[in-house]
Amino acid sequence: MSNENHLTEPIASEDADSESPLRTYEILTYPADFTLELLVTKWKDKEITLAEGQRKYIWPQAKASKLIESFLMGLPVPPIYLYQDPEDNRLKVVDGQQRLMSVVFFFSGFFGERTDVHKPNYFTLVGLDEKSPYLNKTYQELKAKDQLAYNKLTNSVLRSFVMKQIRPDDNSSIFEVFERLNTGGMILQPQEIRNCIYTGKFNEFLKGLNRYENWRHIIGKKGEDQRMRDIELILRFFAALHNIKKYEKPMKEFLNKYMFANRRFPDSRKKKFEKEFKETADAVVQYLGKKPFHLRRGLNVAVYDSVFTAFARQLHNLTHKANQIAQTQAKFETLKQDDEYIGWITSATTDKDVVPKRIDRAEEVLFGP
Repeated sequence: MSNENHLTEPIASEDADSESPLRTYEILTYPADFTLELLVTKWKDKEITLAEGQRKYIWPQAKASKLIESFLMGLPVPPIYLYQDPEDNRLKVVDGQQRLMSVVFFFSGFFGERTDVHKPNYFTLVGLDEKSPYLNKTYQELKAKDQLAYNKLTNSVLRSFVMKQIRPDDNSSIFEVFERLNTGGMILQPQEIRNCIYTGKFNEFLKGLNRYENWRHIIGKKGEDQRMRDIELILRFFAALHNIKKYEKPMKEFLNKYMFANRRFPDSRKKKFEKEFKETADAVVQYLGKKPFHLRRGLNVAVYDSVFTAFARQLHNLTHKANQIAQTQAKFETLKQDDEYIGWITSATTDKDVVPKRIDRAEEVLFGP
């Protein structure tokens, strides 16, 4: 997990885990020479979709116009990359969104999403050389008045590389592919990628919890983190609380698997998880105060996951009485001076045996006799 902007305390092992390579995959990759007409049809039929959470369409009309002109002139255009979902065989755009959407918009006759039907932004080819035969032309004009150019455009090919995971029998490789291809000039944080590819009820649930008032007190920032690192902390808590026996390094893959497994998140589990999280956040703030996990520069994720999880395990034993609160505060100071615990929160923080050990140690010190 990156500590950019000091949301989290710099820990070398956490950064190394975030950058660690994942498992070995067997992936079938094959070129698909879709015509523009077929690509647009597949888009309309939702056979091709964007991974949710991707950046919005940002190309100016002149740049999109030059792309269309390239097809009309027979110039080469960079390919797009599509990932075939093993569950429904639909294709998700991993790289090439701007190119694909430029084609879709031109064929529709309108530039960009139509937000105001009373003020349509018609897609005319602008920004071309003044001698270009296609300057200021629309899709409909080509279709009606220049059949040769229209046929050339609709039959032009935008080469697509389709990727399908063969082994292991899941879709975990899409995280790695997305991370390596779809950076948009900026390296995406792990939770930003999960937001794109592990869409569904659980993803939206985590976003909702991230706005909880006492959670914001713990994070130490009123506003939500734009890189979604605070949401990743919530995911880390649920994975540690409910799936720690299956923990394997790297942490990044452990969180990926947990989020994928919970993508269909039933309402019954939602109520249970919401109660666990909010009651734990309330208890942590009441017992330890605001920003309890900020030891130096930013929040220490290893202290957070161990203590927050320990509180969740002990919710049934909390009396919320003044003497228990005072004792727990004193024990928390003792925990932070514990030599073994210090080692588990400062180095090798994502090792297989370290993560459960520090959670157990936090629970033992904070709530033991």
